[in-house]
Amino acid sequence: MAKVINQLTRDFPEATTALRYETPFQLLIATLLSAQCTDTVVNRVTPILFLHYPTPDKMVAADLHSIESIIRSTGFYKNKTRHILGTSRGLIERFGGHVPNTMEALISLPGIGRKTANLVLGEIFHQPTIVVDTHVRRVSNRLQFTKSDNPNNIEFDLRPLIPVKQWTSGAHRILLHGRHVCRARIPKCGECSLFNLCPDEKNKTRRV
Repeated sequence: MAKVINQLTRDFPEATTALRYETPFQLLIATLLSAQCTDTVVNRVTPILFLHYPTPDKMVAADLHSIESIIRSTGFYKNKTRHILGTSRGLIERFGGHVPNTMEALISLPGIGRKTANLVLGEIFHQPTIVVDTHVRRVSNRLQFTKSDNPNNIEFDLRPLIPVKQWTSGAHRILLHGRHVCRARIPKCGECSLFNLCPDEKNKTRRV
């Protein structure tokens, strides 16, 4: 893992989320919208959403159908709208309208799981966290750092392998490697800087 992180640090020196936001609340909602959706699509939707509803107060006062129409392209828009409104209401009623800075508090909000909470805690509050999305899950399995498909199990499998101070940046670099190189269907093994470290002989293709 140390060799992997060192190489990915060279490959991806800038390790931060691609989601665009201006406030902790906006990152929380953007991450909620990113479930089963690409960051590119979310980034097309959120400027419109946050132009009209930039705060929890504005969001809970919004017309339900207005939110649905704005976020429709992100998929599962009815459930996401319900979670957005529930989370906004929870922030107002229980946290004074502010995004809390603990895992326990964040995952108590509607639609907020460990992935979203970890991203917010790492990006906003600079706490060491490991975000496990589909890319981190795939790369971690191919590199045989885990044998699980469960994001929570993968997070705890990776924790002892990465120095705590590199949890946030290291996990994000693994994510970027999965997004751009170690793709699901056709991995770019010919361009992969981790080729010689990768034990996944079943999925990787030989260099030309």
